[in-house]
Amino acid sequence: MAIKHGIAERLLAVCVGLCIVQATLAVEPVSRTAPHWLPLAQDELHDPAVSALNLLQNPSEALSKFPRDVAGNQVDWVKALEKGYIRPHVSIRSNTQIKVLDLDVLRRNTGEMDMVLFPHKQHTEWLACSNCHEELFKSKAGATKFGMFDILNGEYCGRCHGAVAFPLTECKRCHNVPLSPIAIPAQAQ
Repeated sequence: MAIKHGIAERLLAVCVGLCIVQATLAVEPVSRTAPHWLPLAQDELHDPAVSALNLLQNPSEALSKFPRDVAGNQVDWVKALEKGYIRPHVSIRSNTQIKVLDLDVLRRNTGEMDMVLFPHKQHTEWLACSNCHEELFKSKAGATKFGMFDILNGEYCGRCHGAVAFPLTECKRCHNVPLSPIAIPAQAQ
């Protein structure tokens, strides 16, 4: 099949552009290994005119001793928990008992993206079950219908991811199970 000369050049330009973008994305985490935290007076979140600002720690002082990550605030909070750097409260109620649930849930309906293997363990080490169940997520598999649009709008997973947990730009952290032609039992959803 013959392709006209102009079309071939445009296709080549698009392919080269995609390769450059892909190569940039592949290299980006390596270039961000050294954390860069702006002082509070320069982060455009805090008002530098407020005199009480000097009572707060700057991120470079507060976060520099924690295990490093390449995304978000550049702290690996799961590793910080595992190594004992932090001991979060699972609830604002002092009598809430922690129940760590070591159960992964596979979300298969992810369109063209890789599937999502949701790790309850890492989440329940931080939060009481009631933080998510039954209001955000029904406990019955498949009972809660949501998608990336909802998450990007701050619902479901987006309540924390993009706010206090690693950002939604880290697609592979959630979409971590390759699509496969192998049949997966329905209860895994």
